[in-house]
Amino acid sequence: MKPETKADALKRLNYIEGHLSGVRRMIEQDQYCVDVLKQMYAVRQAIRKLEALILDGHLHTCVVHGIRDNREEQVVNELLDLYNLAEK
Repeated sequence: MKPETKADALKRLNYIEGHLSGVRRMIEQDQYCVDVLKQMYAVRQAIRKLEALILDGHLHTCVVHGIRDNREEQVVNELLDLYNLAEK
């Protein structure tokens, strides 16, 4: 993982963790369900952005190196596995 991608991913994880802690507090304080759900949607979107960041980094580094190292079949299979996981 590129250092700048790692730094961005860790920053996003801190944001997600903080947001989840906030959701926990909302639930503990019996806040209105709609407000809790809105915060959960924000967490989900933040996770999607983190996934996209990591996938982009993977495609531009690991996949390229794998193809250069003549591991096309392995690289394609890993990407197919990721695709199938995302579809579940």
